[in-house]
Amino acid sequence: MADPATYRPRPGEIPTEPGVYRFRDAHGRVIYVGKARSLRSRLSSYFQDLRALHPRTRQMVTTGASVEWTVVRNEVEALQLEYSWIKEFDPRFNVKYRDDKSYPYLAVTMGEAFPRAQVMRGRKRPGTRYFGPYTHAWAIRETLDTLLRVFPVRTCSGGVFRRAEQSGRPCLLGYIDKCSAPCVGRVSAEEHREIAQDFCDFMAGDAERFVRRIEDRMRAASQELDFETAARLRDDVGALRRALERSAVVLPDATDADVFGLADDELEVAVQVFHVRGGRIRGQRGWVSEKGAEDMGSIVEHLLQQVYGPEDGETVPREVLVPVLPTDPEDMEAWLSARRGGRVRVRIPQRGDKRTLMQTVARNADQALARHKVARSGDLTLRSQALQELQDTLELPEAPLRIESFDISHVQGTDVVGSMVVFEDGLARKAEYRRFIVRDGTGDDTAAMHEVLGRRFRHLGRAPAGTDPTPGTDPTPGPDPTPGPDPTPEEPAAQDGRSTFRYPPNLVVVDGGRPQVEAARAALAAVGVHDLAVIGLAKRLEEVWLPGEEHPIVLPRTSEGLYLLQRVRDEAHRFANTFHRQRRSRSMTNSQLDGIPGLGRTRQQALLARFGSVKALRRAEEEDLLQVPGIGPAVARAVLERLRGSEPGMAVNLSTGEVLD
Repeated sequence: MADPATYRPRPGEIPTEPGVYRFRDAHGRVIYVGKARSLRSRLSSYFQDLRALHPRTRQMVTTGASVEWTVVRNEVEALQLEYSWIKEFDPRFNVKYRDDKSYPYLAVTMGEAFPRAQVMRGRKRPGTRYFGPYTHAWAIRETLDTLLRVFPVRTCSGGVFRRAEQSGRPCLLGYIDKCSAPCVGRVSAEEHREIAQDFCDFMAGDAERFVRRIEDRMRAASQELDFETAARLRDDVGALRRALERSAVVLPDATDADVFGLADDELEVAVQVFHVRGGRIRGQRGWVSEKGAEDMGSIVEHLLQQVYGPEDGETVPREVLVPVLPTDPEDMEAWLSARRGGRVRVRIPQRGDKRTLMQTVARNADQALARHKVARSGDLTLRSQALQELQDTLELPEAPLRIESFDISHVQGTDVVGSMVVFEDGLARKAEYRRFIVRDGTGDDTAAMHEVLGRRFRHLGRAPAGTDPTPGTDPTPGPDPTPGPDPTPEEPAAQDGRSTFRYPPNLVVVDGGRPQVEAARAALAAVGVHDLAVIGLAKRLEEVWLPGEEHPIVLPRTSEGLYLLQRVRDEAHRFANTFHRQRRSRSMTNSQLDGIPGLGRTRQQALLARFGSVKALRRAEEEDLLQVPGIGPAVARAVLERLRGSEPGMAVNLSTGEVLD
């Protein structure tokens, strides 16, 4: 690991003009490429106190051995040079947005003498029109098969075309009129090119013109009593409409736009993009990439560079819709406009159909990230690697096959709750999740964590079943008897507390830094547990804190062990928040009639139906209440004592504003 001070340039040497810089390692390899409006300001930010840097940035500057820069005239040139160098050097610390596969396009080789329509992947070729990308190749073939009856463009390979040309006999598609058969001279090269151009115009969004033209020909044939031709043209119109129905209209005015959606966590970012041409979704693609030290603006900037860097012409749309503007939106628009050869706008949609479509794309990105996490957590090799990394890093006597994580949730000290989640062999065991209602509702997270851990681990000293319990302990092993809401299907609770609290974990994880870890250690010591490994995971820099240590452990951002700890911590946080929302919702909708002995939900509804509100019920006499079916003298007296002894007012659902009485 190098000391950045050994190769830090003097500030006076660094120019203040815009430019592009490269970090190199000890072997001379380029490890990072970046651009800046002011090289001096940007490069100086890398050579500050290492503890203030993002972990990935810290790793980059300590891996580097030298830095060099190139001055350019303006920011647009810097953007172009940065993209060129990233493509040339493939630096390891630059975020790479790579598809998990090569998406297929519908391509028309307009550069050939007899253009051919086909499915094409890989690098784009000059002189070829591309439409897509599509998610599946079969979708292209299905669309192409439908449109060939209207646009009988050539689809055969060069070898098939030459053999048909030599034999004078067309292929099968030529016989069934799904190819104009230029190979045998049925149409000239110019006529076939016109057919291919019409096909491209239709795919580019100019569809209604062809539908209207064929409908006019169909009506003319019908008026001339040429019903056979009219029927064939009717079928052609149906084929065009079926092709159009496969891509629903999502934006008006024949809009051409690419809509990007992003979803990220601390380690990775998922990208989804919908390609809209002529107001219709023509393709969709997405991928998940490792997240670097950059903010979302820089991520979007590099994303657009890598998506549109290989593109040019009409492949770059008129409008690019993004959730966050790139760092330099004007420079990005100028760069994209130069590649397209026309004006390109990069903006965030604020309202209307485009905003709605952006939300749809964002939901797709969220789901893609969730699917990626599930697939990654289900990989046995990666789970084993994560457990081994944690054992080695934390110096545990054995791999943490059972991990328990705890979290506290409240709003300004109200409805304080705790959660416990369990991961075994790197997978969640939802049947063993537990929820705690914190009795010390002061809002102090460390005190609440102390209480929750004490209530969980005081069960570890229990005697085996069938023997006398240890003096001073609860004779019934199992979960804390604190009442709580019934478990939901998503978050089941164990039916028998013995299966939940019988086994000690190999590792205890708390959400937080040094104070939370010390509180956890004190809680375990208070119940006589001294042999459990306890760590804290601080969210800001994802640091791992150990009890009694002055400094945290920083795991590599690509560490599978860190990824597992994050999933455990985030699941405990989600579980605690869910329980807290349930309790808060209940507390906000309590009625003054709740808790009166003998007055259940049915009798409450009967009273409110008769008197209209709690306020009117408070003014009523006992005889009036006795006239309500099911209300006896004891219940009537209890109701009036409760209402007249309480402060007058209204019960209100604070979340909706609904008056409940």
